[in-house]
Amino acid sequence: MAEASYPDDLLYHPEHDWARVDGEEATLGITWYAQDQLGEVVFFEPPEVGKTMTKDDPYAEVESVKAVSDVIAPLSGEIVAVNQALGENPEKINDDPYGDGWLVEGVDDDDNIVVRGAGVLWALQGVGAQQPDDDD
Repeated sequence: MAEASYPDDLLYHPEHDWARVDGEEATLGITWYAQDQLGEVVFFEPPEVGKTMTKDDPYAEVESVKAVSDVIAPLSGEIVAVNQALGENPEKINDDPYGDGWLVEGVDDDDNIVVRGAGVLWALQGVGAQQPDDDD
């Protein structure tokens, strides 16, 4: 399993999902914390390419030895690719959640961006999708 980390170049959703935005395209996945809580991932149910995902709604499922969990969209847009390698090797989600364990790629509707970098700890603790003040 991967070590605890929250890369500063990603955007985070309070439901433990991330987005790596590059222009209008975004790569999505689940955070280290999410994969750690799930335990050993044994199956990824990807959405169909071309499907529209809506921020805060489920767009896929991840199954582990503990549970089946919805994956929540951190932004809205159209899914343009899925990580086909996870069909044969779903454990990549545990081994490298921010790299080879990415889930889908999409075109961002640019309607919302969540939390960047250090603010992730605030979001994950339930404070909400806000950056902490510089004084904090």
